[in-house]
Amino acid sequence: MIFIQNLSIFTQVFFIMRNVDYIIVGDGYAGLFLAHQLIKNNKSFVIFSEGRKSASQVSAGIINPVVLKKFTTFWKAQEQIDFLKESLKEIESYTGENYLIDAPIHRIFHDENEQNLWLKKSGNEELNQFLDKNFDRLNIVKNDFLTGKVNQSARLNVSGFFAGLFNYFEKNNHWVKEKFDYSKLNASESVYKDFTFKNIIFCEGMGVKDNPYFSEISVNPNKGHHIKVKLSQPIPENITIKKKHFLFPTGNGLYFYGGTYDREQLHHHIDDSAVAQLVKGLSEFYPYDFEVEEVQFGFRPTVKDRRPIIGRHADFNNLYVFNGLGARGILNGCYFSRDLFRCIEENIPLHEEVSLDRFK
Repeated sequence: MIFIQNLSIFTQVFFIMRNVDYIIVGDGYAGLFLAHQLIKNNKSFVIFSEGRKSASQVSAGIINPVVLKKFTTFWKAQEQIDFLKESLKEIESYTGENYLIDAPIHRIFHDENEQNLWLKKSGNEELNQFLDKNFDRLNIVKNDFLTGKVNQSARLNVSGFFAGLFNYFEKNNHWVKEKFDYSKLNASESVYKDFTFKNIIFCEGMGVKDNPYFSEISVNPNKGHHIKVKLSQPIPENITIKKKHFLFPTGNGLYFYGGTYDREQLHHHIDDSAVAQLVKGLSEFYPYDFEVEEVQFGFRPTVKDRRPIIGRHADFNNLYVFNGLGARGILNGCYFSRDLFRCIEENIPLHEEVSLDRFK
């Protein structure tokens, strides 16, 4: 009788365990684009998220292939742009929404020297598909030296993207609305609470510093503020304007302006000096009155060499990290999610430039 009773308990425990191919920890761009790879390849997964807004979820959503201080591009820019557009079309097929906003960046020139540098750089093979040779004059804002348009630039509908994907996750039983508890993870047995799994991917941004398995990876916080403002004179074009920071409409009569970069003031509340910096920056090219309606900030996980950190734990072959996306979280998160998936499933080595092993 005792044997039968114990067997019954064992059977109940066995059947309430849920087996998945992947557990994703984190709810920023890295986690969501990785989830897309799993959906696309028919892998079972759950994503752990408390539902609190991450740095990704308060980001500007700028999709930009050009470094607009020096008019240069970056590693694999065209490949990343192309792959993002392809991926967003795939995501639209199951969420029913198109999250790509066709609103190109117009960079306000400070002087003639910047105009000339832009034209010179536009002749380079790497940049001619991005830097438009025809300058534009914008209404409302000050642009005495005109503006240069960044071709293939755009924005992501950030709030729609996260809402749409998490709605899909919830409907399909992919979302676990709780904080991941490292003390409940048995990596050796591939068990976490009532889940058995093949792999766990930690996509936690700066939260990785609390992760006992990957706390030593070389990511550093870069605090960014942005403001939402009400302009007394609306800007007629649906574009993205860039001088010191980015300005674009967000709906409901408000405009996003930001964001700042700060590696020193890392407290978890609004920095008045950052807000003052944004107000001053906007005033320099917007000559009319405006009101600050909202202030937000987040912490970007950045890496010294400006490349993501991706790889497998040294001791546990089923634990991976996907982090350090920095200010290009959309492009990096989308493009390298495929590389990580191929590394795990097809044993295709990661690029040395992004591999966790480069720090050994």
